[in-house]
Amino acid sequence: MPSSLALAAGRLPAPPWFGEVAALGATGIAIALRHALDDVLPPGFPFLTFFPAVILTTFFFGLRPGIVCAVLSGLAAWYFFIGEANVFLFDAQTALALGFYAFIVTVDITLIHLMRVAGERLNAERAVSAQLYEQQRTMFQELQHRVANNMQFVAALLALQKRKVIDNPQEAADVFDEAQARLQTIARIHRRLYDPARADQPVGQYLQELCSDLLDATGARNIVCLVDAPPVRLDLARLTTLSLLVVEVVTNALKHAFHGTERGTITIRFETLGAGQASLSIADNGPGIPATFDPDTSRSLGFRIVQGLAGQLDGTLTYANEGGTVVRLVFVTGPTDA
Repeated sequence: MPSSLALAAGRLPAPPWFGEVAALGATGIAIALRHALDDVLPPGFPFLTFFPAVILTTFFFGLRPGIVCAVLSGLAAWYFFIGEANVFLFDAQTALALGFYAFIVTVDITLIHLMRVAGERLNAERAVSAQLYEQQRTMFQELQHRVANNMQFVAALLALQKRKVIDNPQEAADVFDEAQARLQTIARIHRRLYDPARADQPVGQYLQELCSDLLDATGARNIVCLVDAPPVRLDLARLTTLSLLVVEVVTNALKHAFHGTERGTITIRFETLGAGQASLSIADNGPGIPATFDPDTSRSLGFRIVQGLAGQLDGTLTYANEGGTVVRLVFVTGPTDA
């Protein structure tokens, strides 16, 4: 109960100077009440109404107003009600009375202040607990959403692979090997994405590590991957989709762009365009796109996967020959791109 009262007191909205004004008012009321009781009370009791004033002021307005009220109340009791009225007299009896008053109000103020501090600390801990609960609930919902999306992506991938088997049954084993490799890549991406140590990485650092993983996984020791990106961040859903797209394009470049070459370079450049959009380009220094390539009629499984991922990002893909193949994606970053 005391902590609840302290919490309620701590929530009283007031300007910084209001506590001192309240202390002055409480002292005035205590003086008036003590004068009103002067004819009723026997001799003595100089601090009768001042103790409650100090306690209530400290309780509702804090340490500094409580000290102000205690000092003003002590001076008022000394001047009006100890010894001869309306005079500051000091003798042994007065010193004893004032010492008693100082001891009592010091204990009261200290206990009430500690109670307020404990109440504020409890309130802060409750706020943190509520925030952690909300984060856990949100993360659980996000995890459910991600798992559902991942299952849908795997189902769509298998459906595309099935069409390839139907078109060419002799390549069934290769198709299943390709599907297995893609699923293993997805698993690696998600392990990286949901690693708490990497939860707040900038996009550039994340893509650099992702490309290094791909080069290690494929054994492409003669290929260098360079990433140029500002220190921006994407929400987890968009970063997941963007990762899958980058993996698909980079894997395709590793397969087709560097045959017969000793060394090669893949360059990934991320740029913010404003208005909630960004551009991602993936370029290699290979021979470039065949002259016969037509994005509108291509039946390439990898191309269809990339197009589907670009659609999930509300993005547009373009292909060009600029000293090699350049795949450029312009997409919507969403509200949490930085």
